[in-house]
Amino acid sequence: MDVSLFQFDLPEELIAQHPAPERSGSRLMVVDRAEEMIAHRRFTDLPEYLRPGDVLVLNDTRVRPSRLIGRKEETGARIEILLLNPLGKDRWETLVKPAKRIKKGTVVDFGEGKLKAVAEEESEVAGGRIFRLEYDVDDLESLLNELGEMPLPPYIREKLEEPERYQTVYSRRLGSAAAPTAGLHFTPELLKQVEQEGVEVASLTLHVGLGTFRPVTAERVEEHRMHAEYYELGGESAQKIRRAKREGRRVIAVGTTSVRTLETVHRRFGEIRPCNGWTDIFIYPGYTYRAVDAILTNFHLPQSTLLMMVSAFATRELILRAYRKAVEERYRFFSFGDAMLIL
Repeated sequence: MDVSLFQFDLPEELIAQHPAPERSGSRLMVVDRAEEMIAHRRFTDLPEYLRPGDVLVLNDTRVRPSRLIGRKEETGARIEILLLNPLGKDRWETLVKPAKRIKKGTVVDFGEGKLKAVAEEESEVAGGRIFRLEYDVDDLESLLNELGEMPLPPYIREKLEEPERYQTVYSRRLGSAAAPTAGLHFTPELLKQVEQEGVEVASLTLHVGLGTFRPVTAERVEEHRMHAEYYELGGESAQKIRRAKREGRRVIAVGTTSVRTLETVHRRFGEIRPCNGWTDIFIYPGYTYRAVDAILTNFHLPQSTLLMMVSAFATRELILRAYRKAVEERYRFFSFGDAMLIL
């Protein structure tokens, strides 16, 4: 399948540069797969599309302020490092700009010596390096809170005034290099309303890593390889989801990260069970969904793996029609943009 089949024209001004004034103030496009119908609503209308007995699955990961701006110790050149995955013993998989300046043994200084990163080797991806961190404090996370910035996607060029707006209100498990952005629309009040109407809420964790930043460079969809990301699904949530599937109730995944986790677990066991591990699942048209019955997501980049995933859930033709309509109706796109519910 040719990657160009997932291309669409997107005016740059529709890329949201900042969050909506209110978390739930975004728009909501509702796509009905069975009827092939598209409706335009507000995110606060979401409860109208949920039923008692549905299970809403949230990714509770929390974004680490992992974007570090420092200086190459030898020359003073500006270096940007994005911490992705901890490898143990203060070694980290990272992305670096500019990577060509980083050789084995290169030392990058942050915060006038408070933190140093020593390059050990290249990683398997373009722009990737393995660094060993050196610091004198006991708590690296507090140091990152002091020196680091939120790792906003490269298409967001405006400064984020409130870093907490790049966290979901239910985030609790630190470890992501990017937010599970479909969840940014929820407020505590909306979640409470949903539960009061008989919807069960379950949580899982998938720490978003390199896959979010890695474009599809292959010409054929089948040739792309996803980067592995760590996930956990606890016993209580697994029981809720498994029971719903057995009873024919809907499982609604909030975000593509929740989709990937649930489908990975079901493929692993043939049902939903508590577990943890690493997933590099790549979902594109031709895939048969087994765990997820509806998806709440944002609008994605052209030719991205996320667009391919939602195209597999509906059809490529229906999703691209919805995207063309979103452009026509001036929806806001990407991380801080509007939402789409696919039923």
